[in-house]
Amino acid sequence: MKTRDWPIRSKLTALVVAPVTALLALWIFATTLTFGPALNLLSARTLLYDLGRPGETVVTELQRERRLSVVQLAGDTELPALAEQRGRTDRAVAELRRRVDGEPLRDAADDLLETRVDQLVNSLAALPDGRRFIDERKVDRAGAIGLYSGMVAAAFQAFAGMATLTDPDINRQALALTALGRSRELLGQSDALLAGALTAGRFAEGEHTQLVQAIGNQRWLTESAVADLPESSRVAYQRLTESEAFTRLRSMQDALVVPNRSGRPTVDAAAWQASQDAVQQQLRDFELSEADALADRSVPMAVRILVRLAAAGVLGLVAVVVSVLVALRVGRTLVRRLSGVRTAALELAEHRLPDVVARLRRGEQVDVAREAPPLEYGHDEIGEVGRAFTEVQRTAVQAAVDEVTLRRGLNEVFLNIARRSQSLVHRQLHLLDRMERRSEDPDELAELFQVDHLATRLRRHAEDLVILAGSAPGRGWRNPVAMVDVIRGAISEVEAYERVDVKAVQPAGVLGRAVGDVIHLLAELFENATAFSPPDTRVTVTGAQVADGYALEITDQGLGMSAAALETANTRLASSPEFDPAQSARLGLFVVARLAARHGVRVLLRPSGEGGVTAVVLVPGDLVTTEPPAGPDPATLDTASADPSRRLARTARRGAVTRPRTRPPTAPSASTAPPAGAPTSTVAPADGLVEGSATPDEPDDELDGLPRRVRRRTPAAQPRSTVTDMPSPRSPEEVRQVMAALQAGTARGRATAITPPAPTGPPAPTGPVVQAAPTGPPTTPEPPTATERDA
Repeated sequence: MKTRDWPIRSKLTALVVAPVTALLALWIFATTLTFGPALNLLSARTLLYDLGRPGETVVTELQRERRLSVVQLAGDTELPALAEQRGRTDRAVAELRRRVDGEPLRDAADDLLETRVDQLVNSLAALPDGRRFIDERKVDRAGAIGLYSGMVAAAFQAFAGMATLTDPDINRQALALTALGRSRELLGQSDALLAGALTAGRFAEGEHTQLVQAIGNQRWLTESAVADLPESSRVAYQRLTESEAFTRLRSMQDALVVPNRSGRPTVDAAAWQASQDAVQQQLRDFELSEADALADRSVPMAVRILVRLAAAGVLGLVAVVVSVLVALRVGRTLVRRLSGVRTAALELAEHRLPDVVARLRRGEQVDVAREAPPLEYGHDEIGEVGRAFTEVQRTAVQAAVDEVTLRRGLNEVFLNIARRSQSLVHRQLHLLDRMERRSEDPDELAELFQVDHLATRLRRHAEDLVILAGSAPGRGWRNPVAMVDVIRGAISEVEAYERVDVKAVQPAGVLGRAVGDVIHLLAELFENATAFSPPDTRVTVTGAQVADGYALEITDQGLGMSAAALETANTRLASSPEFDPAQSARLGLFVVARLAARHGVRVLLRPSGEGGVTAVVLVPGDLVTTEPPAGPDPATLDTASADPSRRLARTARRGAVTRPRTRPPTAPSASTAPPAGAPTSTVAPADGLVEGSATPDEPDDELDGLPRRVRRRTPAAQPRSTVTDMPSPRSPEEVRQVMAALQAGTARGRATAITPPAPTGPPAPTGPVVQAAPTGPPTTPEPPTATERDA
């Protein structure tokens, strides 16, 4: 039986129940031991009046019938007195049977006494047969004496069974009275032997010897019985033996025990009979009076025992009840106090300390003394445990305060470093922007675009620190931005942007307040898709309107994720947990979860049909609006006064990208389309500017959406053509770029010659498709533009 895991209440209950049960059992045992003797003493009176008195009457009548039966056997005639005596004997036997069959005697008698009573009744049942044998003279005088003496002996055996009282003095006196009754029986046997000899005129063979033995046994038994009587009873018996009848009877007994050769009795029959009857009656009266006194003594003694028993029982019961009450009170107090300590511990561990940490993380002030009040549980060991736990509680709350303060400080450090990095990156982007405007060398401009692209990615990583620190990036737009521009802006912030294909995107717009965060969220997902898929695979992006918003699907062809990993990632994306530095391998998921939770965007990862992973981004309907207008169409403008470079830029956009983007030239020079696959960059606004704001170096000529730079080449910077007899060898990449430029120029020329009418109907349901012009060899799509940068 393992008790270590028992509740404290069960342990205290077991600790209390065991001694209380032992005490109760001891009280019951002691009460039973005391109650038994009391009942035994009370039953002594019942035994005396239901067995002793009727039994003594039967013995007396049997002794008289025995004497008359011996006299009749010694003579020749029937004795009328014998018939009368038999009637008295039968009445005494019937009364005895009635008493012994009653419930009071059976309840008071023990097993030994019941057995002896049954033996007495069985021996008395042989009385009718014995009388018939006597009447038919089938037995002699010795046989008749033996018949009646056996019945009398059975009666005295029953009387001896009554002397089993618990009080030793009363029990010894009862045995002494029984012995006196036996001595009186021996005196009756002597009287029967002598009566038969006197009637016959002489002793039969052996009768004199029996007479001498009976007289000797009677005297010895009397002396032994009287010695056990109380002092007052001995004095009364001694006074009884000094009477004339006793003296005369003893003298005649002395004469009878003398050897007698003649065989004739030497005493007078009348004198013997008179003395015998007187002594018998006196002895009987003495025995009955002593028995009554003994019963009278037993009742008060039993009452005193019962009184002591009641007092002891009540006191014992009171002690048991007091012990139970004290045990229950002490146990309940201990349980309540220990339960209070346990409840305080659980309250601190499960509610108070997490609430303090949550409040500290929300920036609230916490009073340690108020949040960890002292636990008062007395001055004993439990009180010391409560005070120790109070200190532990205060230490835990203080540690939580220090830990949250430390984390807040670390967040401030992250945020400070991120802000400084952002400031440097913004300055770098401004510098690059100015250099890009001044640069006329195409190769140098391409390298500057690459540096611009790296700075754009560096800015996104700096924004990750800002987001993980719990702050919001500074980028923002006042007006909605087209969804395709948001996607292109996100693509421009990843390293492998050329691997991302925009398939079908239905027209829609995103509210300005969420543009920056949605671009960052999509950029993180693009980054994961390209990083965890082979470099020779493509990442596709599709978008469509749904019932409760706008759904974007980003599908890669990588190794995929296990079901457990997908479940863990989706849980993290849905719950936006606190950033754990130990989970830095999944840093992008933390950033995505933070951004999604900020605007109610739902992100779900699921396996794709090609073995990779599909990221589903559901932008809520309250952030989605209709696609903003792309600015005035070139067909509505005055072609004579319009800038040819602006028209050329619009024509190039219309034939090569999904959504038109225009950018005014910085100098009055002819513009040419950039080679396919050349990296592009964005114009970085000044710190704190939002969409539509102008930089210090250029006016705000942007017509719509996100700005897009078109790489330019001035006439002076164009390389001079040289005529050679043998063409110089070109690499396949150069050939591809030339063909792509030729195809783009053809498309722009056709668009300029034939201006399409303004669209009057809704856009196609599937959205525009990002691809090159249908004619000519396939080319790599023009890289997407970057987004505006935050302060």
